[in-house]
Amino acid sequence: MTATAQTLRPPSRTLMFLEGRAIHEFGAFLGALPLLSLAPRGDGHPVLVLPGLVASDASTRALRTFLTSKGYAVSGWRQGRNYGLREGVQHAMVDLVEELSDTHGRKISLVGWSLGGLYARQLAKMMPERVRQVITLGSPFAGNPRSTNAWRVYEWASGRKSDEVDPRFGGELAVPPPVPTTAIFSRTDGVCAWQGCMEKSGAQTESIEVESSHCGMGHHPAVVYAVADRLAQKEGQWRPFDRSGWRSLAYPDPHR
Repeated sequence: MTATAQTLRPPSRTLMFLEGRAIHEFGAFLGALPLLSLAPRGDGHPVLVLPGLVASDASTRALRTFLTSKGYAVSGWRQGRNYGLREGVQHAMVDLVEELSDTHGRKISLVGWSLGGLYARQLAKMMPERVRQVITLGSPFAGNPRSTNAWRVYEWASGRKSDEVDPRFGGELAVPPPVPTTAIFSRTDGVCAWQGCMEKSGAQTESIEVESSHCGMGHHPAVVYAVADRLAQKEGQWRPFDRSGWRSLAYPDPHR
């Protein structure tokens, strides 16, 4: 990383303005569906997709529909709009992870967009015996809360300070979960400082870089393919994302 969590600044106004390209990225997703159909199929295990700040399950419908077509048992978070960790939110998510895991008799994969990715990491730390892997999309777990352009919205929506940490909810955000974890990020993210959305490379941790807006990350073709690729790995046989061949054109080296 080029900056510490304390010195990271939010993305520029220019990048924030360019978030409007998320609409075009959705069009690109629709146009890329024939190619995306070539992504590997899954083994039917349950996948929980968590939305970002002030977003609902409607925001993740495209991703969830695609993953369902690949054979997964996909669920939204079922709590309406995500207004932060208000009373009852944490318990409802824990209950849902338990419900999905028990219903299917298998570990569950967690995919979280932005704030939803922070939830996913913390849930995996609390319940590693129920979680197969974690994938975050533009989630600022490694940066100061004010290194985003959304911290004021979070404080307004949740009624909590952006730097308030609940030790009962998984501990420090920057500490990776004890399960395979993939962080997908974009250097042109207009909401979160990209350096704070990267995971350190390790035996079961990695980062995947894409060229995407923040608001379009949940339906960007490169993100959707990467999520499908990660989920399709056999349980207990996790390997880092393969960027060789044609993938090197769509996925830059995140450590360049």
